[in-house]
Parts: sequence; structure tokens; C-alpha cells
Amino acid sequence: MMKLFGKRLFRPRSIWIRKIVQWFFFLLIALISVNHTLVENGGGIPFLSTASLHALCPFGGVVTIYQYATVGTFVQKIHESAFVLMIIGFVLAFLFGPVFCGWVCPLGTVQEWVAKLGHKFFKRKYNHFIPAKLDSVLRYARYIVLAWVVYVTATSGTLIFAEYDPYFALFNFWSTEVAIGGLIILGATLVLSLFIERPWCKYACPYGAVLGITNLFRVFQIKRAESTCKADGACSIMCPMNIAVDTVKTVRDHQCISCLECTSEAICPVAKTVVFTTGAVK
Repeated sequence: MMKLFGKRLFRPRSIWIRKIVQWFFFLLIALISVNHTLVENGGGIPFLSTASLHALCPFGGVVTIYQYATVGTFVQKIHESAFVLMIIGFVLAFLFGPVFCGWVCPLGTVQEWVAKLGHKFFKRKYNHFIPAKLDSVLRYARYIVLAWVVYVTATSGTLIFAEYDPYFALFNFWSTEVAIGGLIILGATLVLSLFIERPWCKYACPYGAVLGITNLFRVFQIKRAESTCKADGACSIMCPMNIAVDTVKTVRDHQCISCLECTSEAICPVAKTVVFTTGAVK
């Protein structure tokens, strides 16, 4: 049972289908990445794609927008598939918010797995090491990263972010394609995940910064019914992104990843109080 201020509340649950989706995409990307290496060495698994991760990353479509609009070509290493995935990612985000971040991204999933160790080590202190005021400022750092990546890519015509991308490093750490910078950032991300949940997502991910904006106007919103809310803070305590769900009627925070772990289907003890809907709640 979960306890809050010494009182028993309820048994924590989760959106189980999200775990299945996360495992599916982690294994899929891992298999495709390994297969890409095998193909380069004369082997390969027949039924798997031989594409590299650059062809499977929707952020690749974002950084090549300028060159595609002005010249009609893609940035080096970026494939048309990345552009298509970018469009799909935007459509999903406009409808449901950053579901790519909370349900699909393998790097986000790995950070969550490491977070389980952090929870065991630090208990309720976990994910609360950084002072709130400093944390609120650091959360905008990923927009600086986004601006830098887009600018440098547009002006140089090269995929500069590949040298620092922990996602690429995670699924290519065994190959010679990975830059030392990417491995260092990946290592730092995993270590920080022992203290902070999803540190890369919160403070540095440029694609998360792009998708996070859709929280302001997405179709399906996370809403809280004030009439039935106990205001015990359970939804906020369990939020991996430290969003104070119990203080707002509608979650429009740019950090929300649409994981739905705050909803009545997962952690809220009162049915139909924190819901994922297009309509109004009382």
C-alpha cells in the first residue's frame, strides 16, 4: 500500500498497456539497430528493416525542415522515412500530446527503468533533489538545445546532433559510428536517472521540447474534476515530470509526456477525477 503523511491510500497501479508499448518499441529499435550492424558485416535478419536509426528518428525530420523547404533535399544521413515519422509524431501530439515521449521513445523507457533503482535507494527523496526554483529554470534549457541544433544543422547541412545524441549512442554503443560525446551524455543521463526521473527528457531533449508545446492546445487533455478531488497530492507525487496535477483543472504544462500515470485509471484513488478527455469535467 502507498502511504502519504503516514496514512494508507491505495495500491499504486499503472497504465499496463503503456508498459507493453514501451517494451515493444524498445525491442523493435534494438533489433533493427543490431540488424543494421549485421547487414554492414554481410549478415542480417531477413524480416527486419536494414535502416539505420537516422531513418527511424522523427527528430531527424524536424532538423531537416529548413533544408527541405529551401533546397528540396534532406540533411546528410536523414531519410524520407524520418520526415514521414515526424509528420505522424506531430499528428499524434496534436491529438494526444507528447505520446511519443511517454509511450514510444526507448531512451525515455530506459530512464524509467533506471528510475526504479533510484526509487528503491532514495524512497520519497527521489526526484526531489533539485530545488524547485532551480528546476523550473532548468526545464527551459531543452529549448536552448533545440534552437542550437536546428540552427547549426540548417547552416551546416550536417546532422551535428548525432555526435551528442544519447538515443543514438544507446543503440549503437558497440559500433564505430558513435561519437565519444554521445557516449558521455548517455552515461551522464543514466547516472542522473538514479536521482532524477527522466533527466534527459526534462532538461535537454530537443524533440521533447518541440512536442511539449502541443500540450497547450492538444485535442485530448488531462483534466481534474475539482468536485471529487481529495487534493491529497497523489497524482502529483507519482508524476515523473513533477507536474503539480492536483493544483490545476487542465494539465497544459510543456513538460507533460502523456504517460497518464496521474489519471484515475492508474494512480488517482477516486474514479473519474483525473481523466483523459476532450470534454469538460465538473
